[in-house]
Amino acid sequence: MNTLPDGETTRKEFAFLPDKEGVENHVVNLYPEITFQTMEGFGGAITDAAGYVYSLMKEEQKHQLMETYFSPEQMKYGIVRIHMDSCDFSTEMYEAMSDPSDRELKTFSFSRTEKYILPMLADAENAAGKKLKLMLSPWSPPAFMKTNGERKHGGSLKPEYREFWADYICRYILEFRKRGYEVQRISLQNEPKAVQPWDSCIYTAREEKEFLRDFMYPALQKHDLCDVEVFIWDHNKERVYERVRDTVDETTKDMVAGVAFHWYSGDHFEALDLVRRQYPQLKMVVSESCIEYTKFGAADGVVNAGRLSHEIIGDLNGGMCAFYDWNLLLDETGGPNHVGNLCHAPFLYDRQHKELLPQLIQKHFYHFAHFVEPGAKRIAFSKYTDELDVTAVQNPDGKIVIVILNRSEECLSVVLRLQEHIVPLQVEAQSICTGVIV
Repeated sequence: MNTLPDGETTRKEFAFLPDKEGVENHVVNLYPEITFQTMEGFGGAITDAAGYVYSLMKEEQKHQLMETYFSPEQMKYGIVRIHMDSCDFSTEMYEAMSDPSDRELKTFSFSRTEKYILPMLADAENAAGKKLKLMLSPWSPPAFMKTNGERKHGGSLKPEYREFWADYICRYILEFRKRGYEVQRISLQNEPKAVQPWDSCIYTAREEKEFLRDFMYPALQKHDLCDVEVFIWDHNKERVYERVRDTVDETTKDMVAGVAFHWYSGDHFEALDLVRRQYPQLKMVVSESCIEYTKFGAADGVVNAGRLSHEIIGDLNGGMCAFYDWNLLLDETGGPNHVGNLCHAPFLYDRQHKELLPQLIQKHFYHFAHFVEPGAKRIAFSKYTDELDVTAVQNPDGKIVIVILNRSEECLSVVLRLQEHIVPLQVEAQSICTGVIV
Protein backbone atom coordinates (compact mmCIF):
# COMPACT_ATOMS: atom_id res chain seq x y z
CA MET A 1 0.00 0.00 0.00
CA ASN A 2 1.44 3.36 -1.06
CA THR A 3 0.14 6.86 -0.24
CA LEU A 4 1.37 9.70 -2.44
CA PRO A 5 1.65 13.40 -1.51
CA ASP A 6 -1.71 14.16 -3.11
CA GLY A 7 -3.38 11.53 -0.93
CA GLU A 8 -3.84 8.98 -3.70
CA THR A 9 -3.44 5.46 -2.34
CA THR A 10 -2.52 2.46 -4.46
CA ARG A 11 -2.03 -1.23 -3.73
CA LYS A 12 0.18 -3.70 -5.58
CA GLU A 13 1.35 -7.27 -5.10
CA PHE A 14 4.98 -8.33 -5.45
CA ALA A 15 6.71 -11.71 -5.35
CA PHE A 16 10.04 -12.41 -3.66
CA LEU A 17 12.67 -14.03 -5.87
CA PRO A 18 15.90 -15.83 -4.91
CA ASP A 19 18.84 -13.45 -4.49
CA LYS A 20 20.96 -15.24 -7.09
CA GLU A 21 23.29 -12.32 -7.84
CA GLY A 22 23.92 -11.35 -4.21
CA VAL A 23 22.57 -7.81 -4.61
CA GLU A 24 24.47 -5.15 -2.64
CA ASN A 25 22.94 -1.77 -3.49
CA HIS A 26 19.70 -0.15 -2.29
CA VAL A 27 19.13 -2.99 0.16
CA VAL A 28 16.76 -2.95 3.12
CA ASN A 29 17.26 -6.14 5.17
CA LEU A 30 14.70 -7.73 7.48
CA TYR A 31 15.70 -9.99 10.39
CA PRO A 32 12.58 -11.48 12.02
CA GLU A 33 14.68 -13.71 14.27
CA ILE A 34 15.70 -10.60 16.27
CA THR A 35 12.76 -9.11 18.16
CA PHE A 36 12.17 -6.18 20.48
CA GLN A 37 9.10 -4.72 22.22
CA THR A 38 5.55 -6.04 21.92
CA MET A 39 3.05 -3.62 20.43
CA GLU A 40 -0.16 -2.68 22.23
CA GLY A 41 -1.76 -0.55 19.55
CA PHE A 42 -2.67 2.87 18.22
CA GLY A 43 -5.29 5.41 19.15
CA GLY A 44 -5.98 9.05 19.91
CA ALA A 45 -7.52 11.52 22.31
CA ILE A 46 -11.18 12.24 22.79
CA THR A 47 -11.00 15.75 24.19
CA ASP A 48 -13.77 18.10 25.21
CA ALA A 49 -13.04 20.04 22.01
CA ALA A 50 -13.24 16.93 19.83
CA GLY A 51 -16.49 15.91 21.49
CA TYR A 52 -17.97 19.36 20.99
CA VAL A 53 -17.13 19.41 17.27
CA TYR A 54 -18.44 15.84 17.00
CA SER A 55 -21.78 16.98 18.46
CA LEU A 56 -22.19 19.43 15.55
CA MET A 57 -21.89 16.78 12.84
CA LYS A 58 -24.56 14.89 10.94
CA GLU A 59 -25.15 11.25 11.81
CA GLU A 60 -23.62 9.99 8.56
CA GLN A 61 -20.51 12.09 9.20
CA LYS A 62 -20.21 10.71 12.71
CA HIS A 63 -20.51 7.22 11.28
CA GLN A 64 -17.77 7.94 8.72
CA LEU A 65 -15.43 9.27 11.40
CA MET A 66 -15.99 6.40 13.81
CA GLU A 67 -15.78 3.68 11.18
CA THR A 68 -12.52 5.12 9.85
CA TYR A 69 -10.86 5.26 13.25
CA PHE A 70 -12.28 2.31 15.14
CA SER A 71 -13.78 -0.34 12.89
CA PRO A 72 -11.86 -3.64 12.50
CA GLU A 73 -11.83 -3.09 8.73
CA GLN A 74 -10.10 0.30 8.83
CA MET A 75 -7.73 1.90 11.38
CA LYS A 76 -8.60 -0.44 14.25
CA TYR A 77 -7.91 2.10 17.00
CA GLY A 78 -8.09 0.34 20.36
CA ILE A 79 -6.75 2.89 22.86
CA VAL A 80 -8.02 6.35 23.82
CA ARG A 81 -6.57 9.13 25.95
CA ILE A 82 -8.92 11.39 27.93
CA HIS A 83 -8.16 14.39 30.13
CA MET A 84 -9.42 14.60 33.72
CA ASP A 85 -11.01 18.06 34.17
CA SER A 86 -10.33 20.60 31.44
CA CYS A 87 -7.29 20.91 29.21
CA ASP A 88 -6.43 23.55 26.62
CA PHE A 89 -8.56 21.67 24.09
CA SER A 90 -11.71 22.29 26.08
CA THR A 91 -14.48 24.71 25.27
CA GLU A 92 -13.92 26.27 28.69
CA MET A 93 -12.00 25.63 31.89
CA TYR A 94 -13.78 23.34 34.32
CA GLU A 95 -13.14 21.03 37.25
CA ALA A 96 -15.25 18.34 38.85
CA MET A 97 -15.34 20.18 42.17
CA SER A 98 -14.22 23.60 43.37
CA ASP A 99 -15.25 23.68 47.04
CA PRO A 100 -12.20 23.59 49.34
CA SER A 101 -14.40 22.75 52.33
CA ASP A 102 -15.55 19.50 50.71
CA ARG A 103 -12.93 16.95 51.72
CA GLU A 104 -15.16 13.94 50.98
CA LEU A 105 -15.83 14.64 47.26
CA LYS A 106 -19.55 15.03 47.94
CA THR A 107 -19.79 17.85 45.37
CA PHE A 108 -17.77 15.96 42.74
CA SER A 109 -19.59 16.16 39.40
CA PHE A 110 -18.87 14.13 36.27
CA SER A 111 -21.30 16.19 34.19
CA ARG A 112 -18.71 18.02 32.04
CA THR A 113 -17.16 14.71 30.99
CA GLU A 114 -20.63 13.37 30.23
CA LYS A 115 -21.52 16.39 28.08
CA TYR A 116 -19.18 15.92 25.10
CA ILE A 117 -16.61 13.22 25.82
CA LEU A 118 -18.79 10.26 26.76
CA PRO A 119 -21.14 10.42 23.74
CA MET A 120 -18.14 10.33 21.41
CA LEU A 121 -16.51 7.56 23.44
CA ALA A 122 -19.71 5.48 23.36
CA ASP A 123 -19.90 5.76 19.57
CA ALA A 124 -16.22 4.82 19.31
CA GLU A 125 -16.80 1.62 21.26
CA ASN A 126 -19.81 0.77 19.13
CA ALA A 127 -17.72 1.16 15.97
CA ALA A 128 -14.88 -0.89 17.45
CA GLY A 129 -17.21 -3.65 18.59
CA LYS A 130 -15.19 -4.01 21.78
CA LYS A 131 -14.09 -2.22 24.92
CA LEU A 132 -11.50 0.46 24.29
CA LYS A 133 -8.62 0.85 26.72
CA LEU A 134 -8.49 4.31 28.27
CA MET A 135 -5.58 6.40 29.49
CA LEU A 136 -6.58 9.24 31.84
CA SER A 137 -4.34 12.27 32.35
CA PRO A 138 -4.77 15.43 34.47
CA TRP A 139 -3.68 18.85 33.20
CA SER A 140 -4.15 20.54 36.57
CA PRO A 141 -5.64 19.92 40.00
CA PRO A 142 -8.50 22.23 41.00
CA ALA A 143 -7.32 25.80 41.51
CA PHE A 144 -7.76 25.74 45.28
CA MET A 145 -5.26 22.86 45.57
CA LYS A 146 -2.46 24.80 43.86
CA THR A 147 0.20 27.20 45.03
CA ASN A 148 -0.79 29.86 42.49
CA GLY A 149 -4.53 29.55 43.11
CA GLU A 150 -5.47 29.01 39.44
CA ARG A 151 -5.64 26.21 36.89
CA LYS A 152 -3.39 28.04 34.43
CA HIS A 153 0.21 29.25 34.50
CA GLY A 154 1.83 26.29 36.19
CA GLY A 155 1.93 26.45 39.94
CA SER A 156 2.35 23.32 42.02
CA LEU A 157 0.17 21.00 44.06
CA LYS A 158 0.08 22.15 47.67
CA PRO A 159 1.59 19.43 49.89
CA GLU A 160 -1.46 19.34 52.14
CA TYR A 161 -3.65 18.37 49.18
CA ARG A 162 -1.59 15.47 47.85
CA GLU A 163 -3.67 12.74 49.49
CA PHE A 164 -6.92 14.43 48.50
CA TRP A 165 -5.75 14.90 44.90
CA ALA A 166 -4.88 11.21 44.68
CA ASP A 167 -8.40 10.33 45.85
CA TYR A 168 -9.80 12.78 43.29
CA ILE A 169 -7.95 10.99 40.47
CA CYS A 170 -9.25 7.65 41.73
CA ARG A 171 -12.78 9.08 41.70
CA TYR A 172 -12.38 9.84 38.01
CA ILE A 173 -11.29 6.27 37.33
CA LEU A 174 -14.24 4.93 39.28
CA GLU A 175 -16.71 7.19 37.45
CA PHE A 176 -15.56 5.79 34.11
CA ARG A 177 -15.58 2.22 35.38
CA LYS A 178 -19.06 2.35 36.85
CA ARG A 179 -20.28 3.38 33.38
CA GLY A 180 -18.64 0.29 31.92
CA TYR A 181 -15.45 1.81 30.49
CA GLU A 182 -12.06 0.17 30.87
CA VAL A 183 -9.44 2.48 32.37
CA GLN A 184 -6.15 0.78 31.63
CA ARG A 185 -3.69 3.44 32.77
CA ILE A 186 -3.13 6.94 34.06
CA SER A 187 -0.35 9.43 33.89
CA LEU A 188 0.34 11.49 36.98
CA GLN A 189 0.50 14.87 35.24
CA ASN A 190 0.45 16.12 31.67
CA GLU A 191 3.64 18.05 30.86
CA PRO A 192 4.88 18.50 34.43
CA LYS A 193 7.75 20.78 33.34
CA ALA A 194 5.63 23.29 31.41
CA VAL A 195 4.27 26.57 32.74
CA GLN A 196 1.50 27.07 30.20
CA PRO A 197 -1.10 29.80 29.65
CA TRP A 198 -3.63 26.98 29.90
CA ASP A 199 -4.29 24.27 32.51
CA SER A 200 -0.89 23.17 33.84
CA CYS A 201 0.93 22.11 37.01
CA ILE A 202 4.61 21.68 37.79
CA TYR A 203 6.21 18.60 39.37
CA THR A 204 9.91 18.08 39.84
CA ALA A 205 11.13 14.50 39.59
CA ARG A 206 11.33 14.35 43.37
CA GLU A 207 7.79 15.68 43.73
CA GLU A 208 6.43 13.25 41.15
CA LYS A 209 8.19 10.34 42.84
CA GLU A 210 6.94 11.31 46.28
CA PHE A 211 3.39 11.84 45.03
CA LEU A 212 3.38 8.43 43.38
CA ARG A 213 5.02 6.54 46.22
CA ASP A 214 3.37 8.17 49.22
CA PHE A 215 -0.06 9.16 47.89
CA MET A 216 -1.13 7.96 44.44
CA TYR A 217 -0.15 4.32 44.74
CA PRO A 218 -1.64 4.00 48.26
CA ALA A 219 -4.84 5.62 46.94
CA LEU A 220 -5.05 3.09 44.11
CA GLN A 221 -4.66 0.33 46.70
CA LYS A 222 -7.30 1.87 48.95
CA HIS A 223 -9.83 2.09 46.12
CA ASP A 224 -9.07 -1.41 44.80
CA LEU A 225 -7.54 -0.03 41.60
CA CYS A 226 -4.17 -1.76 41.65
CA ASP A 227 -4.75 -3.04 38.10
CA VAL A 228 -4.45 0.53 36.78
CA GLU A 229 -1.03 1.16 35.27
CA VAL A 230 0.81 4.32 36.31
CA PHE A 231 2.92 6.23 33.80
CA ILE A 232 5.37 8.97 34.70
CA TRP A 233 6.64 12.09 32.91
CA ASP A 234 4.09 12.55 30.08
CA HIS A 235 6.24 15.29 28.55
CA ASN A 236 8.87 15.79 25.86
CA LYS A 237 11.72 13.44 25.02
CA GLU A 238 14.73 15.67 25.62
CA ARG A 239 14.58 14.83 29.35
CA VAL A 240 12.80 11.49 29.27
CA TYR A 241 15.84 9.48 30.36
CA GLU A 242 16.68 11.80 33.26
CA ARG A 243 13.09 11.77 34.47
CA VAL A 244 13.01 7.99 34.53
CA ARG A 245 16.43 7.84 36.19
CA ASP A 246 15.37 10.30 38.91
CA THR A 247 11.90 8.84 39.52
CA VAL A 248 12.34 5.08 39.32
CA ASP A 249 14.28 3.61 42.23
CA GLU A 250 13.97 0.73 44.67
CA THR A 251 11.01 2.42 46.37
CA THR A 252 9.00 3.06 43.19
CA LYS A 253 10.08 0.52 40.58
CA ASP A 254 7.14 -1.78 41.28
CA MET A 255 4.69 1.14 41.06
CA VAL A 256 5.72 2.49 37.65
CA ALA A 257 4.42 0.62 34.61
CA GLY A 258 6.01 2.91 32.10
CA VAL A 259 6.94 6.34 30.82
CA ALA A 260 4.79 8.50 28.56
CA PHE A 261 6.28 11.12 26.29
CA HIS A 262 5.44 13.81 23.71
CA TRP A 263 7.19 14.86 20.51
CA TYR A 264 7.30 18.66 20.74
CA SER A 265 11.03 19.10 21.45
CA GLY A 266 12.43 17.07 18.55
CA ASP A 267 13.45 13.51 17.73
CA HIS A 268 15.62 12.41 20.68
CA PHE A 269 15.16 8.81 19.61
CA GLU A 270 18.47 8.03 21.31
CA ALA A 271 16.91 9.02 24.64
CA LEU A 272 14.24 6.38 24.16
CA ASP A 273 16.90 3.82 23.42
CA LEU A 274 18.64 4.74 26.68
CA VAL A 275 15.42 4.12 28.61
CA ARG A 276 14.86 0.86 26.75
CA ARG A 277 18.35 -0.38 27.58
CA GLN A 278 18.53 0.79 31.18
CA TYR A 279 14.90 0.11 32.18
CA PRO A 280 13.73 -2.78 29.98
CA GLN A 281 10.81 -3.50 32.31
CA LEU A 282 9.14 -0.16 31.51
CA LYS A 283 6.63 0.36 28.74
CA MET A 284 7.14 3.46 26.59
CA VAL A 285 4.14 5.19 25.01
CA VAL A 286 3.67 8.30 22.91
CA SER A 287 0.83 9.94 24.80
CA GLU A 288 0.51 13.03 22.59
CA SER A 289 1.70 14.40 19.27
CA CYS A 290 0.18 16.82 16.80
CA ILE A 291 1.09 19.62 14.43
CA GLU A 292 0.99 22.94 16.29
CA TYR A 293 -0.08 25.72 13.96
CA THR A 294 2.02 28.25 15.87
CA LYS A 295 5.12 26.16 15.18
CA PHE A 296 4.62 24.50 11.79
CA GLY A 297 1.66 26.24 10.19
CA ALA A 298 -1.31 24.64 8.50
CA ALA A 299 -0.41 25.04 4.84
CA ASP A 300 1.99 22.21 4.04
CA GLY A 301 0.08 19.03 4.74
CA VAL A 302 2.64 16.87 2.94
CA VAL A 303 5.56 17.97 5.08
CA ASN A 304 3.48 17.81 8.26
CA ALA A 305 2.30 14.27 7.51
CA GLY A 306 5.91 13.28 6.90
CA ARG A 307 6.96 14.81 10.21
CA LEU A 308 4.47 12.73 12.17
CA SER A 309 5.22 9.50 10.30
CA HIS A 310 8.93 10.10 10.89
CA GLU A 311 8.07 10.51 14.56
CA ILE A 312 6.12 7.26 14.77
CA ILE A 313 8.82 5.27 12.99
CA GLY A 314 11.60 6.70 15.15
CA ASP A 315 9.65 6.10 18.34
CA LEU A 316 8.87 2.53 17.31
CA ASN A 317 12.54 1.89 16.66
CA GLY A 318 13.33 3.43 20.06
CA GLY A 319 11.04 1.06 21.94
CA MET A 320 7.56 2.61 21.88
CA CYS A 321 4.74 0.10 22.36
CA ALA A 322 1.67 2.34 22.01
CA PHE A 323 0.85 5.56 20.20
CA TYR A 324 -1.85 8.09 21.12
CA ASP A 325 -2.49 10.82 18.58
CA TRP A 326 -3.81 14.06 20.07
CA ASN A 327 -7.30 15.33 19.08
CA LEU A 328 -9.18 12.87 16.88
CA LEU A 329 -11.24 15.75 15.49
CA LEU A 330 -11.11 19.56 15.43
CA ASP A 331 -12.91 22.32 13.58
CA GLU A 332 -11.61 24.05 10.47
CA THR A 333 -9.54 26.51 12.55
CA GLY A 334 -7.80 23.79 14.59
CA GLY A 335 -9.94 24.36 17.66
CA PRO A 336 -11.83 25.02 19.79
CA ASN A 337 -9.14 25.78 22.35
CA HIS A 338 -9.91 28.02 25.29
CA VAL A 339 -6.60 29.91 24.92
CA GLY A 340 -6.29 29.77 21.12
CA ASN A 341 -3.56 27.09 20.98
CA LEU A 342 -4.75 25.83 17.59
CA CYS A 343 -3.49 22.55 16.13
CA HIS A 344 -3.98 20.15 13.25
CA ALA A 345 -5.92 16.88 13.44
CA PRO A 346 -6.47 13.91 11.10
CA PHE A 347 -10.07 15.03 10.60
CA LEU A 348 -11.28 18.64 10.50
CA TYR A 349 -14.91 19.71 10.41
CA ASP A 350 -15.84 22.85 8.47
CA ARG A 351 -18.64 24.33 10.55
CA GLN A 352 -19.76 26.83 7.92
CA HIS A 353 -20.07 24.35 5.06
CA LYS A 354 -20.84 21.39 7.34
CA GLU A 355 -18.16 19.24 5.71
CA LEU A 356 -15.99 16.55 7.29
CA LEU A 357 -12.47 16.92 5.90
CA PRO A 358 -10.07 13.94 6.15
CA GLN A 359 -6.45 15.11 6.14
CA LEU A 360 -3.34 13.52 4.66
CA ILE A 361 -2.12 12.77 8.19
CA GLN A 362 -5.06 10.39 8.62
CA LYS A 363 -3.95 8.40 5.59
CA HIS A 364 -0.39 8.25 6.95
CA PHE A 365 -1.62 7.00 10.33
CA TYR A 366 -3.61 4.28 8.54
CA HIS A 367 -0.32 2.73 7.39
CA PHE A 368 0.56 1.98 11.00
CA ALA A 369 -2.75 1.47 12.77
CA HIS A 370 -4.38 -0.82 10.20
CA PHE A 371 -1.43 -3.13 9.63
CA VAL A 372 0.42 -3.32 12.98
CA GLU A 373 -1.63 -5.59 15.23
CA PRO A 374 -1.65 -5.64 19.05
CA GLY A 375 0.81 -8.33 20.08
CA ALA A 376 3.12 -7.65 17.14
CA LYS A 377 6.83 -7.67 17.89
CA ARG A 378 9.17 -5.15 16.36
CA ILE A 379 11.92 -6.88 14.38
CA ALA A 380 15.42 -5.90 13.32
CA PHE A 381 16.29 -4.36 9.97
CA SER A 382 19.06 -2.46 8.23
CA LYS A 383 18.75 0.18 5.50
CA TYR A 384 21.10 1.65 2.96
CA THR A 385 20.27 5.35 3.36
CA ASP A 386 19.09 7.86 5.95
CA GLU A 387 16.77 9.34 3.32
CA LEU A 388 14.39 6.51 4.18
CA ASP A 389 12.67 6.00 7.53
CA VAL A 390 12.02 2.29 8.08
CA THR A 391 10.44 0.11 10.74
CA ALA A 392 9.16 -3.46 10.74
CA VAL A 393 7.13 -5.80 12.95
CA GLN A 394 5.93 -9.37 12.91
CA ASN A 395 2.25 -9.74 13.72
CA PRO A 396 0.93 -12.57 15.92
CA ASP A 397 -0.21 -14.43 12.78
CA GLY A 398 3.39 -14.50 11.53
CA LYS A 399 2.97 -11.90 8.79
CA ILE A 400 5.73 -9.30 8.57
CA VAL A 401 4.80 -5.64 8.17
CA ILE A 402 7.33 -3.10 6.93
CA VAL A 403 6.68 0.65 6.76
CA ILE A 404 8.92 2.84 4.59
CA LEU A 405 8.72 6.65 4.55
CA ASN A 406 10.46 8.68 1.85
CA ARG A 407 10.51 12.35 2.88
CA SER A 408 12.91 13.31 0.09
CA GLU A 409 11.86 14.94 -3.17
CA GLU A 410 13.16 12.06 -5.28
CA CYS A 411 11.88 8.58 -5.94
CA LEU A 412 14.16 6.08 -4.20
CA SER A 413 14.91 2.49 -5.11
CA VAL A 414 14.67 -0.26 -2.52
CA VAL A 415 15.62 -3.91 -2.75
CA LEU A 416 13.78 -5.57 0.11
CA ARG A 417 15.73 -8.59 1.30
CA LEU A 418 14.48 -11.38 3.56
CA GLN A 419 16.15 -14.74 4.09
CA GLU A 420 18.12 -14.70 0.82
CA HIS A 421 15.10 -13.59 -1.20
CA ILE A 422 14.55 -10.13 -2.65
CA VAL A 423 11.92 -7.90 -4.19
CA PRO A 424 12.75 -4.58 -5.92
CA LEU A 425 10.55 -1.58 -5.10
CA GLN A 426 10.27 2.10 -5.96
CA VAL A 427 9.31 4.43 -3.10
CA GLU A 428 7.89 7.62 -4.57
CA ALA A 429 8.99 11.06 -3.38
CA GLN A 430 7.30 12.27 -0.17
CA SER A 431 5.30 9.08 0.08
CA ILE A 432 4.73 6.38 2.66
CA CYS A 433 4.34 2.71 1.83
CA THR A 434 3.51 -0.38 3.86
CA GLY A 435 4.17 -3.93 2.82
CA VAL A 436 2.72 -7.11 4.28
CA ILE A 437 4.84 -10.22 3.75
CA VAL A 438 2.84 -13.43 3.99
